[in-house]
Amino acid sequence: MTAAQTGTEAARERPVHGGQADRALGGHTAAELRALAEQAGRDLEESTPLEILRWAADTFGKRFCVTSSMEDAVVAHLASRAMPGVDVVFLDTGYHFPETIGTRDAVAEVMDVNVITLTPRQTVAEQDAEHGPKLHDRDPDLCCALRKVKPLEQGLSSYAAWATGLRRDESPTRANTPVVGWDEKRQKVKVSPIARWTQDDVDAYVAEHGVITNLLLMNGYPSIGCAPCTRRVAEGEDARAGRWAGRNKTECGLHG
Repeated sequence: MTAAQTGTEAARERPVHGGQADRALGGHTAAELRALAEQAGRDLEESTPLEILRWAADTFGKRFCVTSSMEDAVVAHLASRAMPGVDVVFLDTGYHFPETIGTRDAVAEVMDVNVITLTPRQTVAEQDAEHGPKLHDRDPDLCCALRKVKPLEQGLSSYAAWATGLRRDESPTRANTPVVGWDEKRQKVKVSPIARWTQDDVDAYVAEHGVITNLLLMNGYPSIGCAPCTRRVAEGEDARAGRWAGRNKTECGLHG
């Protein structure tokens, strides 16, 4: 395995190739999963996040998981209502703020979810030895690929569908995010239950349900990534302006 995992998920993980003859995931071929995703995207466009997640839970059962950056636990909380004990996958890149790790630990402690931590094949020190120190400064795309994209691909290998917290209002690259779509790269169904929500909707849900949020959100960090590549955002700046500031980079590669 290229990603280490906590819990029992590592034992049941297996590769999925996604070819039409491959029926490893719930008896569905990749073509069937894609058609299912595209139909659900149309049918569920006007549905609530909870209805979308209940559809995913009913359709995929244990072959469905939620991914979380631990910026907040809104989608994890919603998913726990639709499917108590749902797997929540977190990528520990080795570069996270302490507050982010603390959020993960709090979610695992108090919510009805099964938090699974994925780690890259190499520690930060091992990566530094192979590629030189501070790869994130010299080649952030490669650093993201090694510490985020590859571990997630391995960690999702036993699932047919995964949920994210993507919202259309976050950036132009996310403006057309479907509530249910097809992840061509990973050959999986991709669920974005709060795609239609605004930040005000998120804030209202957090307040109503007392959802755990990262302390950095109240300290000038409206979008939280790895510490070396995230800065505070000044008043009036776009919420994601603090991610890879000064670079022509807006995404880590997990969503495109």
